[in-house]
Amino acid sequence: MKLNALTTGLMLAGLMASQTALATQTGDILVRARLINISPNVDSDVITAIGGGAPLGANATIDVDATATLDVDFTWFVSDHFGIELLLDLSSVHEVNGAGDLAAAGKLGETRVLPPALIAQYHFSPGGNIRPYAGAGVNYTFFLNEKTTPTTTSALGATSSGLEVDDTFSFVFQAGVDIDIDKDWYFNLDAKYMLMNTTATISANGAPAATVEFDLDPLVIGAGIGMRF
Repeated sequence: MKLNALTTGLMLAGLMASQTALATQTGDILVRARLINISPNVDSDVITAIGGGAPLGANATIDVDATATLDVDFTWFVSDHFGIELLLDLSSVHEVNGAGDLAAAGKLGETRVLPPALIAQYHFSPGGNIRPYAGAGVNYTFFLNEKTTPTTTSALGATSSGLEVDDTFSFVFQAGVDIDIDKDWYFNLDAKYMLMNTTATISANGAPAATVEFDLDPLVIGAGIGMRF
């Protein structure tokens, strides 16, 4: 009986060990898909004419609205505790609105944003069913399909206007948690904060007319599911 009990105990311990090993370990690849909300924390300088002056007001600044989109990431575990994440958002469209002296102007333009990132992560409990992690890395943001509205054209006293936002590098800080659904699938919660600074150039009648430098600094919060390979 004692031998049977010992054998059963060893079998149960082995089963538990094998179940723990199913969490995450060196060489695993995690794929996540999330619905995310992107909330910029904008700190804008005054819109300044090229050559000097403030053509739209002494305190004419900009703001950028929040929006939602999807993202996908791939995390490769270089060890049980350390992973490298490649983040690929599916891009998002943000409105550029007037602020300060331009607060009543409303929408001045819009831009599509594509911000891939590479993040080094530390996973605190890779063998657990609930696995918190933290990370830091770099991001390169592409601004695409920028355009102004008739409001901007009119404010500049022009017949046409345009918008160009400089692509930019930024630092990314991350915290999140994976919660097992079964041995392969899991639920994910994730938050990222990006320290992002860029410059927008506004053109009038085909020529650069004004610029504005601003911090974008978005907080990105998401929830989704993932799969372990």
